[in-house]
Amino acid sequence: MSAPSKILFIDRDGVLIDEPADEQIDAFEKFRLTKGCIGALQRLRDAGFQFVMVSNQDGLGTASFPRPTFQGPHDLLMQILASQGIVFREVLIDESFASEGKPTRKPGIGMVMHYLRDRSIDLDASAMVGDRETDMQFATNLGVRGFRLKDGFYDWDGIAHALCDAPRTATIERATKETKITVQVDLDRASEPAIATGHGFFDHMLEQLGKHGGFGLSVRCAGDLHIDEHHTVEDCALAIGQALRQAIGDKRGIGRYGFDSGTSDVAEFGDDAKAAFALPMDETRASAVVDFSGRPYFVFEGEFPRAEVGGLATELVPHFFRSLCETSGLNLHLQVRGDNTHHMVEASFKVVARALRAAIRRQGNALPSTKGAL
Repeated sequence: MSAPSKILFIDRDGVLIDEPADEQIDAFEKFRLTKGCIGALQRLRDAGFQFVMVSNQDGLGTASFPRPTFQGPHDLLMQILASQGIVFREVLIDESFASEGKPTRKPGIGMVMHYLRDRSIDLDASAMVGDRETDMQFATNLGVRGFRLKDGFYDWDGIAHALCDAPRTATIERATKETKITVQVDLDRASEPAIATGHGFFDHMLEQLGKHGGFGLSVRCAGDLHIDEHHTVEDCALAIGQALRQAIGDKRGIGRYGFDSGTSDVAEFGDDAKAAFALPMDETRASAVVDFSGRPYFVFEGEFPRAEVGGLATELVPHFFRSLCETSGLNLHLQVRGDNTHHMVEASFKVVARALRAAIRRQGNALPSTKGAL
């Protein structure tokens, strides 16, 4: 018996083709593909998705939208996509006006009822891509996952990543009388860190954590910096640790450990693995070893020459990592030596990030423990 089919239902205007101001693509000069759609659709095709176009075309065939002006750009779209190996199982177009209230018009699902009745379709694995709220309501009505292609929501690369990579993501919101924090992580998609805590030097350090950790990290914090930076630093660490733990899940397939093991990890982690978890920064040297054991423990060896750098009390550096360990279930041993306090703090964040990079990396599906649980 063949595996159930998974369908990607796709709106047309604003999703495959950029939508003009008048919302009608009725001339070739208005035709322009959306950024990244072809590469993403090829990834999705290779991941086993079949494509069904579902589009509202208001009054198609009437005097306000003659069919010939629609057909030319539409045929061009289909030819371009087909030339790239992207074909559609079905193209469904509703030609009514919104005022008619027809069940075939999105967000109604009248055009796709046969997919609900088809037991060979895996709706749980299927999805809808659209640019409007009505498309998201259509997805809800159909019982599939909805992705909104719009600034501030998803782009095509993000949609392909979410559907093809089974990404390990988490969003944590933490609110107290002292701080209000939102942390987002994506362990399987490297991206530029998005950090805003109100403390410039601390932002710079958290950027190192995401950048050198090789994972997506977003941190937004509104804290009581008018008192001092303690609560902001501590609570951000707790929230990031909680997000890491949630995103990793049951830990199947992860490396679990991050450490400098000489040449033995080169084949597994790449040519730079030999020095991945011990690094210099001018006169400073920092090293870190980690274990996602589920048993929080932190050991720190180092003394900072100054009590403060960039408005951050250096006593909060080990406190940050201790707090991170508490909520992530991480065992971390961190050493740093040097003469320049800025270098020492920054190297500490970078080397922990490099160790985390190896520990969270997927290597299969086995649980890295003889106990059968982590």
